[in-house]
Amino acid sequence: MSRFFATGSDSESEESSSADEITPKAPGTTFKQSLLLSDDEEDTKRVVRSAKDKRFEELTNLIKTIRNAMKIRDMAKCLEEFEQLCRAFLKSKNIVDKEGVPPFYIRLLADLEDYLNQLWEDKEGKKKMNKNNAKALSTLRQKIRKYNRDYEAEIASYKENPQESADEEEEKEPGDSGSSSESEAEAGDEGVSAKAFLKKKPEAAPEASKFLKSAKGSGDESSSSDEDDDDEDWGSDTIDSGSESSDEGEGKSASLAVVFLKKTQETEKSSEKKAGKKKKPKKKERLEEEAEEEGGEEVEGVWEKVKGGVPLVKEKPKMFAKGTEINTAVVVKKLNEILQARGKKGTDRAAQIELLHALAAIAAENNLGQGILVKIKFNIIASLYDYNPNLAAFMKAEMWKKCLDCIDELLDILFENNNIFIGENIAEDSENLGISDQPFRVRGCVLTLVERMDEEFTKIMQNTDPHSQEYVDNLKDEGRVCGIIDRLLTYLENKGSTEEICRIYLRRIMHTYYKFDYKAHRRSLGLQGESKSEQDQEESEGEDSAVIMDRLCKFIYAKDRTDRIRTCAILCHIYHHALHSRWYQARDLMLMSHLQDNIQHADPPVQILYNRTMVQLGICAFRQGMIKDAHNALLDIQSSGRAKELLGQGLLMRNMQERNAEQEKIEKRRQVPFHMHINLELLECVYLVSAMLLEIPYMAAHEFDARRRMISKQFHHQLRVGERQPLLGPPESMREHVVAASKAMKMGDWRTCHSFIINEKMNSKVWDLFPETQRVREMLVRKIQEESLRTYLFTYSSVYDSISMETLSEMFELEIPTVHSIISKMIINEELMASLDQPTQTVVMHRTEPTSLQNMALQLAEKLGSLVENNERVFDLKQGVYGGYFNRDQKGGYQQKQSYQRDQKGVYQQKQGGYQRGGYRNQNQSNY
Repeated sequence: MSRFFATGSDSESEESSSADEITPKAPGTTFKQSLLLSDDEEDTKRVVRSAKDKRFEELTNLIKTIRNAMKIRDMAKCLEEFEQLCRAFLKSKNIVDKEGVPPFYIRLLADLEDYLNQLWEDKEGKKKMNKNNAKALSTLRQKIRKYNRDYEAEIASYKENPQESADEEEEKEPGDSGSSSESEAEAGDEGVSAKAFLKKKPEAAPEASKFLKSAKGSGDESSSSDEDDDDEDWGSDTIDSGSESSDEGEGKSASLAVVFLKKTQETEKSSEKKAGKKKKPKKKERLEEEAEEEGGEEVEGVWEKVKGGVPLVKEKPKMFAKGTEINTAVVVKKLNEILQARGKKGTDRAAQIELLHALAAIAAENNLGQGILVKIKFNIIASLYDYNPNLAAFMKAEMWKKCLDCIDELLDILFENNNIFIGENIAEDSENLGISDQPFRVRGCVLTLVERMDEEFTKIMQNTDPHSQEYVDNLKDEGRVCGIIDRLLTYLENKGSTEEICRIYLRRIMHTYYKFDYKAHRRSLGLQGESKSEQDQEESEGEDSAVIMDRLCKFIYAKDRTDRIRTCAILCHIYHHALHSRWYQARDLMLMSHLQDNIQHADPPVQILYNRTMVQLGICAFRQGMIKDAHNALLDIQSSGRAKELLGQGLLMRNMQERNAEQEKIEKRRQVPFHMHINLELLECVYLVSAMLLEIPYMAAHEFDARRRMISKQFHHQLRVGERQPLLGPPESMREHVVAASKAMKMGDWRTCHSFIINEKMNSKVWDLFPETQRVREMLVRKIQEESLRTYLFTYSSVYDSISMETLSEMFELEIPTVHSIISKMIINEELMASLDQPTQTVVMHRTEPTSLQNMALQLAEKLGSLVENNERVFDLKQGVYGGYFNRDQKGGYQQKQSYQRDQKGVYQQKQGGYQRGGYRNQNQSNY
């Protein structure tokens, strides 16, 4: 657009043309003008800005982008822009050192940190984020926390009074609307705030014209009148007029230099502006003082600052008006008024609890009787439970202590007053709360309150870090919880129904079944306390936990009508037996209950309890030397690879498709508290050692059998992992120790196997965790010796013609009768084809085992047979005889093949079936 159409009317254009005629242009000015502004730049307005304004504009643009990203929860964008903002702020270091950290920058840092903390606490929102956003959120949170340490003081002052800092920023901003003359007048004064600078962008051209005016004034005074006329005629296009009217000499060079320099007047004006801003808060203070004076005259017209959000009750409502007669009816009416607000939006739950406490105090002062006091106590405890409306949230320590105190007080009242009857079946109309000849009747269930208290205790333990001192402190409250349960148990045994007694018995059982009774264990071993005080304490102690469990469980077996309580009681009883090494009682109770038949239909918490019981049963069998029973009990849990999850001791990482956020919350609520956990490393070690003692002799016996089955897949997996390692060093982990021991046992080297299984590292990790450590170690050594002997005989029997039992006894450090017993069992079971020579005490081997070549030939024949069978089936399908394979008759089809097999005498005979070795194994065991 040409400068002739920039501003002005027709009359102005005539004046401008006459001014052009009067003032002739100096030759060469157009050329010099073209040096200042090219033809492309004629239409654009030059803006001369300070370095500060440029840097602050860059910062504000980045901040704006970050705030937009925050609105849409784009964490990846936030992280990217924040990194750019840090780099830009580092470039502005010189300006920041002079001017100070800009308030808008501090405001962003504080807001961003609060925003990230809020997102971090929102667990559901985090799970819904995609992977990039979640990763960016974590990274950005760490960066902002680290970065904000340098600005802690500024952020703290901003957070103390965010309103004032926001007001200051607003005061620094000029008005968006206004005449061009006002903006020109204030253009030099602004530049403090980046926001103000951004808002003034379209009006920045007049600032450049001012610079040019001052330049012309310093360059040539004679042409000032003409320049003024040009200013009037052309408005903002003063660059052209300035360049035309200025001289070619020093004035011109001076004007070029001054164009890019800030005026000294600007700093003066900015200081005046700052002084004006300082006066503004004083003006506010005056207005507030005047308002206060007016408020003194008119109390009702006072304006108050109100916090945003739901309006809260500021003053406690008065309980009763003066002169009101306090009686039972009035207190009950007031209680109902307080309870009506329960659960409503905006209700202050803490204030409601305080009101109920105050009401209880008033009832006690006025001696209204224990009936009304019990009713108020019921409602106080219920309000404490309602304090956290979210089911997943747990009670804070303060509320938890209050809850325990209230329940104790309630039980005190019930024990002291036998004339109080409570129950859920009492209707509110038929309640008797006043003092009269009739006994008090109160609607409520104290058992439900205690059950909820027990659940809250479990939640507190689930949500506390198990490795902190806080967990230990919380666990100390279990004594109080058990004390309350015991007191209620005593109360209900006198006044409760059978169903209620069964429920409270189960609660008591659940706090007892997983605890090892060391005092009873010491008494069973005949040990007494070291000091006299310990002996006295043991004598004064009540009955053993085994007696308590037996009494409580048998009552439930006899009286309970619900399957769930009885099932839980049986499982807890079995667990307690197994924990205290009563293997036969635990096994018989499990087999008689037939729980394994229908446990899959039970609810998940009962299934978790069943899994825990089976694991404890397996560990008990291992301690007793029942290796096969231990392996069978642990097989299902360990083979799944999800022992941690099945025992309720933690969740495994899964895809969101398998388990959504809601299901994950439910599963977290089912987790067992840490102090009830079973050591998973001990469990795995027991399983692997059991598998080793069973699998290694079996592998040696069926070395060349193609149809050999695996007893334990997990054990074979560990063996394969050990074989794949390119460099075998000394074992470090528990699994490596078991694998190394297995390799030694395979060779019949029991001493090496023993050193790998029982050593300092394994003792500290596993074996020292058992109650009777030494007995378990002795049992393990014995089992390793016996199974190594069996493995040795299976592996090297083909090498010997005969071997002395005395030699075997010395090799494996076993008694001769034990060696005799083991070999006799092997011969009876036809695992070893040999005979015992009694006079010489030797084992004479029978040469019936096939050679390795014969074994390979048998395997080849078997594979060829299956290949022919598959080939003929494919041929039949190709010829169109569909289903011919299945339609063959019994006399000579694929299902009944003619094959060769050796009998006991080593002669090949024709027999129907597959290839089998009859030499040293029973002919009927063809399924191995």
